[in-house]
Amino acid sequence: MLTTRIRRPATHSVLALRSSRTPIARSLNAPWSRFASSQPQSRGPSSHWLRNSLGFASSWATHTTLMEERKLGRLFRGAKKEAIDVNDLRAQFVQEKRSLKSSAVYTWGSNIYKVVDPGSKDADIKTPRRFKYFDGQVLRDLKIEEKSGAAINEKGDLVQWGQAFSETDFKPSETLTGKNLVSLALSESRIIALSSDGTVYSLPLSKTEQSTGPKSRESSWVPFWASKSNLSYRVLNPSLKLGEKVTSISGGQEHVLLLTSSGRVFSAASSTENYPSLGQLGVEGLTWSTRPKGPADFCHEITAFKGSKIVKIAAGDYHSLALAEDGRMFAFGDNSFGQLGVNYDPERTFKDTPFVVKVNKLYRRGIYDAKVTSIAAGGANTFFSVDSTRILGSEEETADVRDLGNVTADTWSCGRGIWGTLGSGRWVHVQDSPTKIKALSGVSEYDEKTNQITPIRIRAMSVGTTHVSAILDNKTNISRNTKDTLDQSKDWGYDVVWWGGNEHFQLGTGKRSNQAKPIYINAPPETKKQAEARLQIMPRHKGKVGKRNVNMEQRVECGRHVSAIYSAV
Repeated sequence: MLTTRIRRPATHSVLALRSSRTPIARSLNAPWSRFASSQPQSRGPSSHWLRNSLGFASSWATHTTLMEERKLGRLFRGAKKEAIDVNDLRAQFVQEKRSLKSSAVYTWGSNIYKVVDPGSKDADIKTPRRFKYFDGQVLRDLKIEEKSGAAINEKGDLVQWGQAFSETDFKPSETLTGKNLVSLALSESRIIALSSDGTVYSLPLSKTEQSTGPKSRESSWVPFWASKSNLSYRVLNPSLKLGEKVTSISGGQEHVLLLTSSGRVFSAASSTENYPSLGQLGVEGLTWSTRPKGPADFCHEITAFKGSKIVKIAAGDYHSLALAEDGRMFAFGDNSFGQLGVNYDPERTFKDTPFVVKVNKLYRRGIYDAKVTSIAAGGANTFFSVDSTRILGSEEETADVRDLGNVTADTWSCGRGIWGTLGSGRWVHVQDSPTKIKALSGVSEYDEKTNQITPIRIRAMSVGTTHVSAILDNKTNISRNTKDTLDQSKDWGYDVVWWGGNEHFQLGTGKRSNQAKPIYINAPPETKKQAEARLQIMPRHKGKVGKRNVNMEQRVECGRHVSAIYSAV
């Protein structure tokens, strides 16, 4: 079988120098434990991240010669059509990959708090390792951080593990059950979970607080029969219209964003100890002292979006993003590292009112129409993809423009880059103007069905505190036959790349060096004799889960110094 692709294979030998790694010092507000009404002390100047991190780390840049680049190969390099025989050994490394088994969870990175492998004494897990508890399971969602892990199983029940959940028993345990949950978000001390009917639950990470905290009364299918819940949780109640419900959530360290079916956005506090004070709630002038009466996790509608239908939301640790249907991107919250894509102001390090990021200024004015197609955030970083369409300039003639209507897909980043998290090849503390990730921009492939070259966009991106993964929406081929793995030469999956901090082996390379540009990693071998194979992500397909055939796909999750791949329904 011959397959025509315009991309040429990348090598594992991408060079990057290791940067120094320094934890970010950040002062905390006085606690408002269990949403108490006592007022905390204000966040002082010591909460400014930039001052606490500048001067702690140094970095180097590497410059390879032209001969070295030719020798190593560049990611997605090549502009000529190339016939590849997938049975050839060289092509096997590119296309025919034994990917991860479908119905499984793989984790790696920091295991200090027993999240990556609860049964292991290893402080770090260097390469993807199968999480045995989830063998033979498919999940609805999974979030993983250094101290805590949480997942929603196929039944819609919440599963938790890690030292933040229990200091004595680290293995996974079902907690919030019977709610038909579909997605979740982790804050520094709470879990926010969304049910299929749009109900949003907020519960403590800690097993002890879940059992000792105040418990709500739950209704029953039996009329006039109600009982107390078996664990402590709260329900977030945005002011919804008739027929409107919450469809998506995204959370940071102290806040959560709620997107509704009508395109409205609400924000709320999501931490037991600290109230959001860096503008990430999107309400001008909102502080602990100016908040409305009532619970501290009151849901605020972000009125700056009125007139715009929001289709996607994303939250970093202390900043927020929203993507409108018309391709405009809004940003608000902390800007200590330039993560909002505007100039850093030492006098006011955050913006509490959402504003439109001017994406068109990144392209030549008058001949390109730029629209944001996807957004992602995590830690102190922002990522967004742009479709720039070639249009006719005011002084141009149609006959003179050969690329009229052509679409180029680019990916941009801004924020903290000292660990290489920007993906641009630069090691910088502050990047307050968007920088293009060249390896993920202007990439195309030949589509045999349409007989034309099409752009390769970002299918999904997950952003951790210091590292990032991106799944590319390249053309895939999946056999109609049900099977466990992508081990047939005619099958291949989505390409996935990784970059950023690697201080706890969270990139999965088996080495500790940081990477400032996207790289491939190896799939974990299923047998000791299996040759190395580049990791690819399995698209939606029918696979075996026990004796059942389940429609599933693989997803990637990056957290604080940890990573995971899981099978999702």
